[in-house]
Amino acid sequence: MRVRLGRSFGWLWSAYAVSTYGTWLAFGAFPLIAVQVLHASALAVSVLEAAGLAVAAVVAFSLGPWVEHRAKRPVMIAMDLIRFAAVVSIPIAYVLGLLSYGQLLVVSVISGTASIAFSAASGAYLKHLLRGDQLLVANGRFEGTSWVATAAGPPLGGALIGLLGPVITVMADALSYLLSALGVLRIRGGDTAAPRDRATGLRGADLLCGWRFILRDHALRRLFLNSILVGGLIMATAPLLSVLLLGQYHFPAWQYGLAFGIPALGGFVGARLSARLVTRYGRYRIMTVFGWLRSLFPLGLAFVGPGIPGLLTVIIVEGLLITCMGIFNPIYATERLQRTPVHRTAQVLSTWSAISKLVQAALMVIWGILATLTSPLTAITMSGVLLLATPLLLPKRIHLSAPEPALSADEVRAA
Repeated sequence: MRVRLGRSFGWLWSAYAVSTYGTWLAFGAFPLIAVQVLHASALAVSVLEAAGLAVAAVVAFSLGPWVEHRAKRPVMIAMDLIRFAAVVSIPIAYVLGLLSYGQLLVVSVISGTASIAFSAASGAYLKHLLRGDQLLVANGRFEGTSWVATAAGPPLGGALIGLLGPVITVMADALSYLLSALGVLRIRGGDTAAPRDRATGLRGADLLCGWRFILRDHALRRLFLNSILVGGLIMATAPLLSVLLLGQYHFPAWQYGLAFGIPALGGFVGARLSARLVTRYGRYRIMTVFGWLRSLFPLGLAFVGPGIPGLLTVIIVEGLLITCMGIFNPIYATERLQRTPVHRTAQVLSTWSAISKLVQAALMVIWGILATLTSPLTAITMSGVLLLATPLLLPKRIHLSAPEPALSADEVRAA
């Protein structure tokens, strides 16, 4: 039976869906604009992706306390409007003949920073909006939506880029943020904001509250270390897999699209199964089993070769990996929300996201160097081997059953 989470959640889910589809529809549009319109080099395109990710993460650290002490719906609307204004500036500048590489870099930083703040605010609002026993179902729906968008967005975006060009596709992405803002605006009901002592204002120590809270909680600390390492090692191989399939093995574009579009459907299936599996077998068992499995399958990419066998290998390996992620991710996201107090949620989520992006950017650079010194396939294999050790960081049963850490006296006064 389908669980009803209310009209307000429906609007929040719709806002997330439309912006996620817009993002994946325009997936790859920035590099294409950099190459086709601005004639940027391969190094410049790499810097555009890594630098935007890293700078946005650094800036986002200061946004956690700011988001925490404000009503969350206005923050989400503001972040959507900032993303809309930033992204829509690209087609405007293109029409006026003023588009530059520097503008792409600035837009990448602004939209990335706003996305982190939006995610932190929406996570905190979701915890306020729903009961604890509803969070797993809600996170499963977000996860499923994300994987369907991942499967459908790039092929549709590729067709749109082929028909109308990357600049028009970026315009569609910008409009998705505007529609997301309108969806959040339709939400009715209460909001949440942690009170602040006006006499002290924002202190430097506040910037580290999220970090300290993660480190103090055994379960959160282990989930954090596991998630940033797994995500970082997987993302580090994404550009190398593209080079391997498109450059060395000469996969046609349609095969390359199939290699990543079909497996993403496994994420949707996994997300739909997540809550049912937890109900039947328990949270700890499912988190542990699929936490291990998602770290085993990437090693299968070491056996990717040219031709149809290589294509089938990628589809099977990625499909199994993404299905496990679809099951695991809603559970870990729910555990993270349930263990974090409402007045610390935005700071924890922004810190988590910022450090994850910094680690991903760093590992992308490191694995790019490894691939240059060895080969893309060797670097991909090294990532798969290291991933085998990451499940050792998963929380133990005793950590998940432990209560949330108590707040210090200073934190009680600050809250």
